[in-house]
Amino acid sequence: MSSEMIDTLVIGAGQAGLAMSEHLSLQGVPHLVLERHRIVERWRTERWDSLVANGPAWHDRFPNKTFAQTDPDGFASRAQIVEYFEGYAQQIAAPVRCGVEVQSLQVGTLGGEFHVQTSSGEIVAKNVVVATGPFQRPLIPTLVPAETGIEQMHSSSYRNPEQLAAGAVLVVGAGSSGVQIADELVRAGRRVYLSVGPHNRPPRRYRGKDFCWWLGVLGEWDAKVMRPGTEHVTIAVSGARGGHTVDFRALAASGVTLLGRTGPYKDGVLEILPDLGDNIRRGDADYLRVLRQADEYAQAQGLDLPLEPQAHQLAADPECVTHPLSSVNLSESRIKSIVWATGYATDFSWLKADAFDDKGRPAHDQGVAAVPGLYFIGLPWLTRRASPFIWGVWHDAAHLAKHIVARAHVQ
Repeated sequence: MSSEMIDTLVIGAGQAGLAMSEHLSLQGVPHLVLERHRIVERWRTERWDSLVANGPAWHDRFPNKTFAQTDPDGFASRAQIVEYFEGYAQQIAAPVRCGVEVQSLQVGTLGGEFHVQTSSGEIVAKNVVVATGPFQRPLIPTLVPAETGIEQMHSSSYRNPEQLAAGAVLVVGAGSSGVQIADELVRAGRRVYLSVGPHNRPPRRYRGKDFCWWLGVLGEWDAKVMRPGTEHVTIAVSGARGGHTVDFRALAASGVTLLGRTGPYKDGVLEILPDLGDNIRRGDADYLRVLRQADEYAQAQGLDLPLEPQAHQLAADPECVTHPLSSVNLSESRIKSIVWATGYATDFSWLKADAFDDKGRPAHDQGVAAVPGLYFIGLPWLTRRASPFIWGVWHDAAHLAKHIVARAHVQ
């Protein structure tokens, strides 16, 4: 069987792959987008039922298409996001081929072309853009043995409270997924324990502006590197119920028992690390930092925005913070389910090229790999903080498309 010849192959038809397709088309670059399932498949099958975007509709979008059925200050639902990207693919006439899985990629010995083995045959491409994103392999710690009989799942498999066995639930993770799932479960009448690690928790809105607006004018979305000490810090933000600031004290007041990070498990007891208070205080410090910088910016720019002195006032710590649990007996606590909101790892085992550093991470300069003709897009901090988000991948795609054109001119 003969190989299919392509100028530029894009692997993945999520937000990154579609953004890449648009900019390749604008540059006149012939290309093909391969997707092993459907367009934005993870939004279809790896998100819980009630999930909405964490940013407002005016912000979490591409520049040339709005969410027609969502108020600009509202938060698009999972179904609306799928509809948005389906419509976008049609709008830009993206050459997407669904149901085709990439099995391996190797660099050719002649001319530097790429040989891509897929479920429907071989493709030979001059350029390849890896747009598979950062959410590839769910991470589930192997702390609690399966033989305990406790139902365990990653947040990507959670759908709704009715899905879980009757009984208490332990949610592990203080990022957006963990806090939103814990909030949904306690509102459904469940007994909930939430393991809280290091996190940032920006204000949802402050002085009439969404935090996405504030991080934009404060230059944080364009930051090139992480602030020191934040490499393993997640962000706790929510668009649920019209959007609200995540407040762990409010979660405790609603009935959630806050815990420190989970430690070793032995004989039915899960050890809890003594870091809950520190994690809460560091999250508070980040929250207050954003408020302070917003106030300084508003004053410097002479912005007529309403003051919110009450936003700077923090409630007293609940008892579960002042007297934190050092361990949890899963049986005595009647915990029947654990939801691990513990993030993802990338999986590039199919990519057979010298394109990774000594820790197995893609080695690149703003998405341009050391292997000529190979590119990455949609990864955290690819060019700046905004890179893995909807509006960030669009701008990164423009940069990579120009690089691909320039490369063709020097070959």
